[in-house]
Amino acid sequence: MSLTGPARWSSAISRIRLEGADARRFLHGQSSQAIELAASGACLPTCLISPTGRMRALALVRPDDSGADLLVIAGDGAAVHQALDRVLFPADRVKLGPVEAATLVRWIGATASENALQLLNPGVDLGAGAAQPAWLQQPGEPLPAWLEALPELSAEAAEQLRLRQGFPAVPGELNDSTNPFELGLAPWVNLNKGCYVGQETLAKLATYDGVKQQLRHWRGGAAGSCSPGTTLVTAAGERAGVITSALAGADGPEGLALVRRSALDAEALFPACADGTASADMALQINVPTGFVAPPVGAGGLS
Repeated sequence: MSLTGPARWSSAISRIRLEGADARRFLHGQSSQAIELAASGACLPTCLISPTGRMRALALVRPDDSGADLLVIAGDGAAVHQALDRVLFPADRVKLGPVEAATLVRWIGATASENALQLLNPGVDLGAGAAQPAWLQQPGEPLPAWLEALPELSAEAAEQLRLRQGFPAVPGELNDSTNPFELGLAPWVNLNKGCYVGQETLAKLATYDGVKQQLRHWRGGAAGSCSPGTTLVTAAGERAGVITSALAGADGPEGLALVRRSALDAEALFPACADGTASADMALQINVPTGFVAPPVGAGGLS
C-alpha cells in the first residue's frame, strides 16, 4: 500500500493510571517533561530515563483533576510500572494503578472530524508529523466512523513509515545505551524544569554539545548484510556506527542506524567486512529521518 494516500495504523501500548494529589509532582520527578504545573486535559510527551540519562520508554502524560494517565507508547509498560512502584514512598499521595492494555491509532492523509477525550495532541511527531494527533482506543471501544473508514496499513508499510520518520522502538533504538538527544527526541525533554531522574546527564549533553552519535535512516545494500547489530564503516574503513533496525521490504533494504558524530556528513556508509574493511559494493545511502530533531546545544538549563 502507498504511504502517500489516506491510511491508518495501530500499535499496542500500556496505560498506567496514577490517582492522587501528588500524581503530577511524582511523574514530574520521574520523567523528562514539565508535568507538575501542566493544565488538566493537556497531553505531554515525555521520556522515561535512567539516572544516567539512558532510555527506558517513551510516554504521553494526560493530567486531570484527580491524577494522571501515563500512556507508555514505546517500551515495556510492566518494567515502567515496576520502576515507578520501586520509588513510590508511603508519604507520596499517589495510588499507582495496574498496567492496562490500550491501542494507539495513527493516520495520514485525513483530518479528525471530532475533538474527543480520545484525541491526543502532544505536539510532537508520533509518526505522521508534529501537527498530527493520534487516537487512544481502549479495549472494546469502536473507532469513530471517519477513522474506521481509512484503509489500514500492512505491518510492512507501517514499519517502513516508522523507519523513514525515525520513531524509535525496542530493542534497536530504545535501550540502556541510548539517550533522548541521540534519537532526535529533543522536544520530549524540558531542560528548564526542576530536578528529575537523569537531569544532570541530559543537561551536560546539551550544555557541552556532548551528543556523540545520532539516529539516521539508511537505504540500499543487501538485506542479509544489514541486520541489526551490523557495524558500519566509512569508505576508508573507519568505524562509523551500527545498524539498529532493518527491513527487507518491497522497496529494497532500509532501516535505522546510530551514526557516530565524525561520520554524520557522509552521504554513504558501508557494512563492515569480517576484517573491518568496507563492503564497497553495498553502499548505504544515509539521510536524516523526517521526524528527527537535532540535539540542543548550549541550552542545558542546569539548576
